[in-house]
Amino acid sequence: MQGDSIDDLLSSPPYGLKQRQKESILLPLLDKMTQHHREACPEYGKILRAMSNSVLSSFIALSDIPFIPVRLFKGYKLSSVPDEEIIKTLTSSGTTSQKVSKIFLDKSTARYQTKALVAIMKNYLGGKRLPMLIVDHPNVIKDRANFSARGAGILGFMNFGRDVTYLLNESMEIDFDVLDDFLKRHPNEPIFIFGFTFMIWQYLVKPLQNKGLTIDISQGVLVHSGGWKKLQDEAVDNKTFKKSIDKCSGIKSIHNFYGMVEQVGSIYMECEKGYLHAPVFSDVIIRDPHDWSIVPNGQSGIIQVLSILPYSYPGHSLLTEDLGSVVGIDDCACGRQGKYFSVFGRIPRAEIRGCSDTHETEVYNEK
Repeated sequence: MQGDSIDDLLSSPPYGLKQRQKESILLPLLDKMTQHHREACPEYGKILRAMSNSVLSSFIALSDIPFIPVRLFKGYKLSSVPDEEIIKTLTSSGTTSQKVSKIFLDKSTARYQTKALVAIMKNYLGGKRLPMLIVDHPNVIKDRANFSARGAGILGFMNFGRDVTYLLNESMEIDFDVLDDFLKRHPNEPIFIFGFTFMIWQYLVKPLQNKGLTIDISQGVLVHSGGWKKLQDEAVDNKTFKKSIDKCSGIKSIHNFYGMVEQVGSIYMECEKGYLHAPVFSDVIIRDPHDWSIVPNGQSGIIQVLSILPYSYPGHSLLTEDLGSVVGIDDCACGRQGKYFSVFGRIPRAEIRGCSDTHETEVYNEK
C-alpha cells in the first residue's frame, strides 16, 4: 500500500484541495485499495465477482469504485489482514435481535484513522488542546474493557481536550458546582464541549428549559453527533437545536458531524454555514436508489462514502442507509474546498442504529 502517499495526504490541510485535484489523488489510491481488498479478503473478492467482471479492472472516476452495502459487515467476516495483525475489533449493533458488524483494525489502519481525526479536529478547534467539558457522567468510561458506544466516542474525543470535566453526575443531572469550579479555572478561555445529540438535548437543554435556568458557557465550541435514531419522538431540527442551546447556554459555535463505525476516522464535520464537508482523504457520492446512477447536486439520494483509511478491512467504499444531497463543490461560504452536503435521515425501513442510544452496543474490544 502507498503508505507514504496516504501519510502525505493526512499531513496536508484537510479541506485545502479543490475537488478535481482531490479526485485525481484519491482515484489511484482507492483503485489500489480495491485491488488489495479483492486479493486479501476472499469474501470481498466473491462480492466483486458476483457484481461484475468490470469492477476488477482499473477505474477512471471515483464513481467507478465498486461499493458494498454497509450492512454486509453484519453478515460476513470482512478482513484483509492476517488475524495476528488485528489489534482491535470494533463492533456495532442496532438492537438486541440484530447481528453485529465487526470492523477489524491493524496498526496502520488505526494510525491512519487517528491522524485523520486529529487533522479534522485541529481545523475546528485549533492546534492546542482546550479545556474540555463532557455532557455525560464519568462512569460511562469506567469499564475500559467493554465500552458502550458513548464511552468509546467520549474516549476518542478526549484526546483533543485537557482538564476533562463531566457536566453530569451519576443521577444524570447537571452538577452546577462542578461546572462553576471548571469555569473558574478557565475564565475567558475557549473550551471544547462534547456530547451526543440526544444526551445534550435530554440532560442539558430540557432540564434548563424546564427550570427556567440559563448557564454561561458562551466561550464553548460544541461538537455533537449520534442523531436521534429510535428516539425520533424527541427530535428537533438542527436550527431549533442550535437556537435552544444558544438560548440556555450562550453557545454559538455548534458543529454536528456525520460518521459511522465502518469508517472510523472519516467523519464529516458541519461547518459554520451548516453544511457537512468531505475532507481530502474521503468523499461522498449521492446515488439514485432505483438505478444507482449519480444524482445531480441538490437532489436527494442514498449516500455512498469513500475513504483511503481502511486498509485492514474493505470499508473504503460503502453504500450507507442514509439519504442526503450534495449542496455544492468548492464554493462553500465557509472557505473549505471540496464537496459539501446535507444528510436528511435514514432510508425508510432501514435498520435503525446509532451511538446516542444507551440501549445500543458499539464497543471497542481489544485483541
